[in-house]
Amino acid sequence: MEKASIRVLIADDHGVFRTGLKVLLSQFKNVHVVGEAGNGQELVRRSAELSPDVILTDIAMPVMDGIAATRELVRRKFPSRVIVLSAHGREEPLLQMLEAGALGYLLKSADSVEISEAISTVYHQKPYFCREITERLTEIVSRNYQSPVRAPVSFTDREKEIIRLICHEATSKEIAHALHLSKRTVEGHRTRIMDKVGAKSIAGVILYAVEKGLN
Repeated sequence: MEKASIRVLIADDHGVFRTGLKVLLSQFKNVHVVGEAGNGQELVRRSAELSPDVILTDIAMPVMDGIAATRELVRRKFPSRVIVLSAHGREEPLLQMLEAGALGYLLKSADSVEISEAISTVYHQKPYFCREITERLTEIVSRNYQSPVRAPVSFTDREKEIIRLICHEATSKEIAHALHLSKRTVEGHRTRIMDKVGAKSIAGVILYAVEKGLN
Protein backbone atom coordinates (compact mmCIF):
# COMPACT_ATOMS: atom_id res chain seq x y z
CA MET A 1 0.00 0.00 0.00
CA GLU A 2 1.36 3.43 -0.95
CA LYS A 3 2.32 5.70 1.89
CA ALA A 4 -0.03 8.68 2.24
CA SER A 5 2.78 11.09 1.41
CA ILE A 6 6.36 10.43 0.29
CA ARG A 7 8.61 13.10 1.79
CA VAL A 8 10.94 14.50 -0.87
CA LEU A 9 13.99 16.79 -0.62
CA ILE A 10 15.23 18.62 -3.74
CA ALA A 11 18.92 19.48 -4.16
CA ASP A 12 20.10 21.64 -7.07
CA ASP A 13 22.20 24.79 -7.26
CA HIS A 14 19.75 26.49 -9.63
CA GLY A 15 16.94 28.10 -7.67
CA VAL A 16 14.66 28.45 -10.69
CA PHE A 17 14.96 24.73 -11.43
CA ARG A 18 14.20 23.84 -7.79
CA THR A 19 11.11 26.05 -7.87
CA GLY A 20 9.88 24.53 -11.12
CA LEU A 21 10.44 21.00 -9.86
CA LYS A 22 8.66 21.80 -6.60
CA VAL A 23 5.64 23.08 -8.54
CA LEU A 24 5.67 19.92 -10.65
CA LEU A 25 5.88 17.62 -7.62
CA SER A 26 3.02 19.48 -5.94
CA GLN A 27 0.75 17.93 -8.58
CA PHE A 28 1.51 14.42 -7.27
CA LYS A 29 -1.00 13.34 -4.63
CA ASN A 30 1.43 11.00 -2.87
CA VAL A 31 4.42 13.39 -2.76
CA HIS A 32 5.22 16.20 -0.34
CA VAL A 33 8.32 18.37 -0.82
CA VAL A 34 9.72 18.93 2.67
CA GLY A 35 12.73 21.06 1.75
CA GLU A 36 15.37 22.25 -0.69
CA ALA A 37 19.16 22.48 -0.81
CA GLY A 38 21.45 24.52 -3.04
CA ASN A 39 24.59 22.41 -2.59
CA GLY A 40 25.74 19.03 -1.32
CA GLN A 41 26.72 20.25 2.12
CA GLU A 42 23.30 21.79 2.61
CA LEU A 43 21.75 18.59 1.28
CA VAL A 44 23.40 16.54 4.04
CA ARG A 45 22.41 19.07 6.71
CA ARG A 46 18.81 19.33 5.54
CA SER A 47 18.55 15.53 5.30
CA ALA A 48 19.55 15.25 8.95
CA GLU A 49 16.96 17.85 9.90
CA LEU A 50 14.05 16.68 7.74
CA SER A 51 14.53 12.91 7.30
CA PRO A 52 13.15 12.79 3.74
CA ASP A 53 12.09 9.48 2.23
CA VAL A 54 13.48 10.34 -1.20
CA ILE A 55 16.11 12.84 -2.34
CA LEU A 56 16.23 14.25 -5.88
CA THR A 57 19.71 15.64 -6.44
CA ASP A 58 21.87 17.03 -9.20
CA ILE A 59 25.51 15.93 -9.43
CA ALA A 60 27.36 19.18 -10.17
CA MET A 61 26.84 21.50 -7.20
CA PRO A 62 29.14 23.93 -5.34
CA VAL A 63 30.75 23.34 -1.92
CA MET A 64 30.05 19.59 -2.09
CA ASP A 65 28.83 17.79 -5.21
CA GLY A 66 26.07 15.19 -5.36
CA ILE A 67 28.53 12.29 -5.38
CA ALA A 68 30.25 13.35 -2.15
CA ALA A 69 26.91 14.20 -0.55
CA THR A 70 25.47 10.77 -1.40
CA ARG A 71 28.54 9.06 0.04
CA GLU A 72 28.12 11.07 3.23
CA LEU A 73 24.44 10.15 3.49
CA VAL A 74 25.35 6.46 3.16
CA ARG A 75 28.22 6.81 5.65
CA ARG A 76 25.84 8.28 8.20
CA LYS A 77 23.33 5.51 7.44
CA PHE A 78 20.53 7.92 6.55
CA PRO A 79 17.50 5.94 5.32
CA SER A 80 16.74 8.36 2.46
CA ARG A 81 16.80 6.92 -1.07
CA VAL A 82 18.71 9.03 -3.59
CA ILE A 83 17.60 9.69 -7.17
CA VAL A 84 19.99 11.54 -9.47
CA LEU A 85 18.33 14.20 -11.62
CA SER A 86 21.05 15.29 -14.00
CA ALA A 87 21.36 17.10 -17.31
CA HIS A 88 23.60 14.35 -18.67
CA GLY A 89 24.46 10.66 -18.36
CA ARG A 90 28.23 10.74 -18.73
CA GLU A 91 29.95 7.51 -17.77
CA GLU A 92 32.23 8.58 -14.91
CA PRO A 93 29.73 10.55 -12.79
CA LEU A 94 27.02 7.97 -13.57
CA LEU A 95 29.09 5.10 -12.17
CA GLN A 96 30.36 7.22 -9.27
CA MET A 97 26.80 8.08 -8.22
CA LEU A 98 25.68 4.45 -8.38
CA GLU A 99 28.71 3.29 -6.42
CA ALA A 100 28.15 6.10 -3.91
CA GLY A 101 24.70 4.68 -3.18
CA ALA A 102 22.16 6.33 -5.51
CA LEU A 103 19.19 4.06 -6.25
CA GLY A 104 17.77 5.94 -9.22
CA TYR A 105 18.96 8.03 -12.16
CA LEU A 106 16.89 10.39 -14.31
CA LEU A 107 17.76 13.00 -16.89
CA LYS A 108 16.34 16.48 -16.44
CA SER A 109 14.41 15.95 -19.66
CA ALA A 110 12.22 13.38 -17.85
CA ASP A 111 8.49 14.07 -17.90
CA SER A 112 6.17 14.17 -14.90
CA VAL A 113 5.00 10.58 -15.35
CA GLU A 114 8.54 9.22 -15.25
CA ILE A 115 9.53 11.37 -12.26
CA SER A 116 6.47 10.18 -10.35
CA GLU A 117 7.21 6.55 -11.23
CA ALA A 118 10.87 6.92 -10.21
CA ILE A 119 9.98 8.40 -6.81
CA SER A 120 7.47 5.66 -6.05
CA THR A 121 9.81 2.88 -7.26
CA VAL A 122 12.84 4.08 -5.32
CA TYR A 123 10.72 4.74 -2.23
CA HIS A 124 9.93 1.02 -2.27
CA GLN A 125 13.68 0.29 -2.34
CA LYS A 126 13.76 -0.75 -5.98
CA PRO A 127 16.22 0.81 -8.46
CA TYR A 128 14.93 3.03 -11.24
CA PHE A 129 16.91 4.08 -14.31
CA CYS A 130 15.44 6.02 -17.20
CA ARG A 131 15.71 4.40 -20.65
CA GLU A 132 18.71 6.51 -21.69
CA ILE A 133 20.66 5.53 -18.57
CA THR A 134 19.75 1.85 -18.94
CA GLU A 135 21.12 1.98 -22.49
CA ARG A 136 24.24 3.74 -21.23
CA LEU A 137 24.83 1.07 -18.58
CA THR A 138 24.38 -1.65 -21.20
CA GLU A 139 26.94 0.10 -23.40
CA ILE A 140 29.40 0.33 -20.51
CA VAL A 141 28.99 -3.35 -19.66
CA SER A 142 29.34 -4.35 -23.33
CA ARG A 143 32.80 -2.78 -23.33
CA ASN A 144 33.70 -5.09 -20.42
CA TYR A 145 34.01 -2.24 -17.97
CA GLN A 146 35.79 -3.41 -14.85
CA SER A 147 35.68 -1.46 -11.59
CA PRO A 148 38.43 -1.94 -8.97
CA VAL A 149 35.80 -2.91 -6.38
CA ARG A 150 34.39 -5.62 -8.66
CA ALA A 151 37.03 -8.32 -8.47
CA PRO A 152 35.61 -11.83 -9.13
CA VAL A 153 33.91 -13.28 -6.07
CA SER A 154 32.05 -16.52 -5.39
CA PHE A 155 28.40 -16.78 -4.40
CA THR A 156 26.39 -19.60 -2.88
CA ASP A 157 23.49 -21.01 -4.89
CA ARG A 158 21.11 -19.19 -2.54
CA GLU A 159 22.90 -15.87 -3.09
CA LYS A 160 22.72 -16.37 -6.86
CA GLU A 161 18.95 -16.94 -6.58
CA ILE A 162 18.58 -13.76 -4.57
CA ILE A 163 20.74 -11.77 -7.00
CA ARG A 164 18.52 -12.89 -9.91
CA LEU A 165 15.39 -11.87 -8.03
CA ILE A 166 16.95 -8.50 -7.11
CA CYS A 167 17.65 -7.91 -10.81
CA HIS A 168 13.95 -8.54 -11.46
CA GLU A 169 13.17 -5.75 -8.97
CA ALA A 170 11.80 -8.03 -6.24
CA THR A 171 11.64 -6.58 -2.73
CA SER A 172 12.97 -8.41 0.33
CA LYS A 173 9.40 -9.41 1.19
CA GLU A 174 8.78 -10.78 -2.32
CA ILE A 175 12.09 -12.67 -2.31
CA ALA A 176 11.30 -14.15 1.11
CA HIS A 177 7.93 -15.36 -0.17
CA ALA A 178 9.40 -16.84 -3.37
CA LEU A 179 12.20 -18.68 -1.57
CA HIS A 180 10.23 -19.59 1.58
CA LEU A 181 12.58 -17.61 3.81
CA SER A 182 12.04 -14.97 6.47
CA LYS A 183 12.41 -11.35 5.40
CA ARG A 184 15.20 -10.95 7.97
CA THR A 185 17.13 -13.86 6.41
CA VAL A 186 16.80 -12.32 2.96
CA GLU A 187 18.02 -8.95 4.20
CA GLY A 188 21.03 -10.69 5.74
CA HIS A 189 21.82 -12.29 2.38
CA ARG A 190 21.41 -8.92 0.64
CA THR A 191 23.86 -7.30 3.03
CA ARG A 192 26.45 -10.06 2.49
CA ILE A 193 26.03 -9.81 -1.29
CA MET A 194 26.57 -6.05 -1.18
CA ASP A 195 29.70 -6.55 0.95
CA LYS A 196 31.07 -9.14 -1.47
CA VAL A 197 30.73 -6.92 -4.54
CA GLY A 198 31.70 -3.72 -2.75
CA ALA A 199 28.35 -2.09 -3.46
CA LYS A 200 26.75 0.58 -1.28
CA SER A 201 23.28 0.07 -2.73
CA ILE A 202 21.14 -2.46 -4.58
CA ALA A 203 21.82 -0.47 -7.75
CA GLY A 204 25.48 -1.42 -7.38
CA VAL A 205 24.55 -5.10 -7.02
CA ILE A 206 22.48 -4.93 -10.23
CA LEU A 207 25.32 -3.26 -12.13
CA TYR A 208 27.69 -5.99 -10.93
CA ALA A 209 25.21 -8.74 -11.83
CA VAL A 210 24.73 -7.40 -15.36
CA GLU A 211 28.48 -7.05 -15.77
CA LYS A 212 29.10 -10.65 -14.66
CA GLY A 213 26.06 -12.21 -16.33
CA LEU A 214 24.38 -13.15 -13.04
CA ASN A 215 21.03 -11.60 -13.88
